[in-house]
Amino acid sequence: MRAFLFPGQGSQSVGMGNALAQASPAARELFQEVDDALSQHLFRIMVDGPESDLTLTENAQPAIMANALATLRVMQREGGFSLAGKGDYVAGHSLGEYSALCAAEAFDIATTAKLLKLRGRAMQAAVPVGEGAMAALLGADIGKAQALADAAAEGEVCTVANDNDPTQVVISGHRGAIERAVAMVKDHGIKRGVLLPVSAPFHCPLMQPAAEVMEEALAKAAINTPLLPVYANVLAAPIAEPAEIRARLVEQVTGRVRWRESVAAMWDAGVTEFVELGGKVLGPMVKRIAPDATVRSIVTMDDIEAALAEF
Repeated sequence: MRAFLFPGQGSQSVGMGNALAQASPAARELFQEVDDALSQHLFRIMVDGPESDLTLTENAQPAIMANALATLRVMQREGGFSLAGKGDYVAGHSLGEYSALCAAEAFDIATTAKLLKLRGRAMQAAVPVGEGAMAALLGADIGKAQALADAAAEGEVCTVANDNDPTQVVISGHRGAIERAVAMVKDHGIKRGVLLPVSAPFHCPLMQPAAEVMEEALAKAAINTPLLPVYANVLAAPIAEPAEIRARLVEQVTGRVRWRESVAAMWDAGVTEFVELGGKVLGPMVKRIAPDATVRSIVTMDDIEAALAEF
């Protein structure tokens, strides 16, 4: 069994998608569809930067999605690839869940781009700049991370945002609490705490205003039953009903990204091959969660041709 995975924020880089667009009309067409949907030259920012513009949450989120979906579009148009024919599940990390849903045709490209642009803006606006923070805890499992977050909170928000793999957990909340947590890592048997260069404290209760914005937007969005079940970040379990997809995407704004549990659940369900489209971020996490799994990242035209020859 095979699962297709879609990366989240932090996987963006200036130049992304350029080689694919130069090599494939199908990729160029997809990037144009996203630009048209957003009434913005997003692809120009992806290719030329500046990096400060690309890393803005409202640009990074649709850009990462566009890059992953362009990879899929090339495989479909030039290789006759069928996601439903070659895969059993899809999943994405945070914003990547939208990419996964789009790949499985629950959303169309224009809807996905608009939702992610709005999501980025709403998340950025939810907390004044400087009031929130996130930190990666290296050498931490979920138990140690939770104990540290509880100890550092002191009445402020400090919670596990991303349970990425058995060695890496991300915490999110008020800046003071996150800074206290980083200072206390050694006391909790954690190797290192690193403040992340993010503009807002994602996946924590401080994002409630953004969740309300997304609830309103998703209520109006057309959602089809996906071609493949999607592992929901907040459940670490597959969903396929449009009403549940809508509800879980709202929960995801403030809720934990249960990535470690999602990959483990897919492995337990019989998935032995994990294929990341448009990035090389999730593969190493998968190997730490399911060491015997086969992992493939598809980013370049060479990657696409090699994959099409094997699938």
